[in-house]
Amino acid sequence: MSVNTIVPLTNVGLLAAAVESAANRPPELPGLVVMYGPSGYGKSLAAAYSANMHRAYYVECRETWTKKAFIQAVLREMGIIPMKTISEMVDQVAEQLSRSGRPLIIDDVQYVIDKAAANVLTDIYNASQGTLILIGEERVPASMARLERLHNRVLEWVPAQAATLDDVRALADKSYPDIEIYDDLLETINDRVKGCLRRVAVNLYQIHSEATANGWTTVSLREWGEREIHTGQPPARRG
Repeated sequence: MSVNTIVPLTNVGLLAAAVESAANRPPELPGLVVMYGPSGYGKSLAAAYSANMHRAYYVECRETWTKKAFIQAVLREMGIIPMKTISEMVDQVAEQLSRSGRPLIIDDVQYVIDKAAANVLTDIYNASQGTLILIGEERVPASMARLERLHNRVLEWVPAQAATLDDVRALADKSYPDIEIYDDLLETINDRVKGCLRRVAVNLYQIHSEATANGWTTVSLREWGEREIHTGQPPARRG
């Protein structure tokens, strides 16, 4: 994904600034950055932007991964053929991070931490002294608090923020430049979805589809009327 295709939303800027700070930190400071928050807040979008800006290695974890599967995925991202043992693979990752100076972004990191594989993260950091960006759900700080060796290597905690009206407007303008969606409708949507960007995006798509069908070039709350605003809740049964 090109940097030019990513909308500069609040969380994009927050993470980019934290990664920049960590990448240029004095050598005696720790090098972990943790962004955490609810699903749908645009954390992965922020990660994609930072990965492009800093030529970072990027891995999105899966719930089914074992410790070994995680390290193998990191090595695939680095273009390195894994050696046989986990210890050897950790050394390969650490050596590449040290040699390249590039950050490693680990998205959905809760799956690694929840599988008791967090010690691998600590080993990678200790061996490389590199910049590691951990991104995950709201529970990540509490999970890491139980892992002192990892927790005390955090340089900056970055709580993801709910979308602002400016974020929603920027997303609408970038996604659907052919129609103008008024602030009263954008603000109503954002309030109803409680700042969840993923649900904002669904609503913007619905608005654009309706505008196209009706030949609208502008849409306000008045035009939208009683039409549904998607909040993630299933519609009530009729009859």
